[in-house]
Amino acid sequence: MPDAVSSGAERSLVRALGTWTLAASIVNVTVGGGIFRLPAVVAGSLGPAAPLAYLVCAVAMGLIVLCFAEAGSRVSLTGGPYAYVEVAFGPFVGFLAGVLLWIVGTFALAAVATVFADSVGSLFAAASGPVPRASFLVAVFAFLAWVNIRGVRQGTRLNIVATVAKLLPLLLLVVAGLFAVSPDNLAWTAPPRAAEVSRASIVLIFAFAGVESALVPSGEVRDTARTVPRAILLAMAGITVLYLALHLVAQGVLGASLPVRATPLADAAGIVLGPWGRTLILVGAAVSVFGYVSGMTLAIPRALFAFGRDGFLPRRLAAVHPRHHTPYVAIVVQSILVCALAITGTFERLAILANLSTLVLYAACCAAAWELRRRNVQAGGTPFRVPAAGVVPILACAVIAWLLTSIRAAEWAVVAGVLAAGTLIFLLTRVRRRALSGA
Repeated sequence: MPDAVSSGAERSLVRALGTWTLAASIVNVTVGGGIFRLPAVVAGSLGPAAPLAYLVCAVAMGLIVLCFAEAGSRVSLTGGPYAYVEVAFGPFVGFLAGVLLWIVGTFALAAVATVFADSVGSLFAAASGPVPRASFLVAVFAFLAWVNIRGVRQGTRLNIVATVAKLLPLLLLVVAGLFAVSPDNLAWTAPPRAAEVSRASIVLIFAFAGVESALVPSGEVRDTARTVPRAILLAMAGITVLYLALHLVAQGVLGASLPVRATPLADAAGIVLGPWGRTLILVGAAVSVFGYVSGMTLAIPRALFAFGRDGFLPRRLAAVHPRHHTPYVAIVVQSILVCALAITGTFERLAILANLSTLVLYAACCAAAWELRRRNVQAGGTPFRVPAAGVVPILACAVIAWLLTSIRAAEWAVVAGVLAAGTLIFLLTRVRRRALSGA
């Protein structure tokens, strides 16, 4: 039973967010830079049958986020997925979940940075080509590292501007583009194989990931048991319809050339709306992606900082700037790593590695939701219970397992290697961590 103070605080928080507000928050954090590039990647795998992959991702994410909603209502600690897994399965598995979170952020940031470089290269010819592209990425990450070291934080106005800048051009493209679609470009030549759908979905999940971050402030949701599932349904339906509409427009306008387009939505807008339409989408993509890259450059180095602070990595990574009071060493190291990945990697490969890490983490969180319910862990108040509680985590894990069947050995090797290194670090640093904690 929660005490009177905690119960009062809980009641004051749960009135803040209703169904539509929470649904809008989910849409905001989910629709990012990936959708500006992914229609070409998915079309390369499935052709006109690509909408199947969007539906698979929507179902998978719906099941996964329901598990996140229950786990989040049972664990009040900060850390999101890391906290859920640690409470459910202990510090070692929790630490590996933290490593997965860092991998996800690192590969996702590098993947989106390639979209940013491609968008700017399409706007300015001087920024295209391998050398100018690499120079641009170095300049971007150097600038963002400098800004973050100086302690400049992201404001809500920048977030609102970025959201409007990405959604309005996309909606304009959908409305105008539906009248320019050629039905012949949407005709299936043959039904796709299940393995092809799985491979396309493992890439596309990149555009659907991030939904769970909007559910972190569960204490601020009004009538959680009703609001959360309704908001998830509304948001996932809206996101799926938007993504499907954008893909159908891109496929219907560009046809067989869609898979080879580096900026598919901008190219479709150029045909539908003219040169100004292409520029509008490219600017919207650049603004949206820059907001993501900037925010992630602020957030992800904190994982390295925490690992250094807690004794898992060299203490130097936990160094704080004497003037600006920021983790400047972690910011510099993380920025160099991500910049190198963005320069040397392709969007598809980086996105797959991010998605592989994401799905493994999601599976651990779904299992954690089941375990937390089994042990009746409660953070105070009545926890949210997943509808069909005994079935949803199993279905979520089954869908994740099916998606992971398309992962190739080399891709598994990268993530497995990082987790193996994490395991070794966990074992080798036990003495140091005990000394730091005063145990």
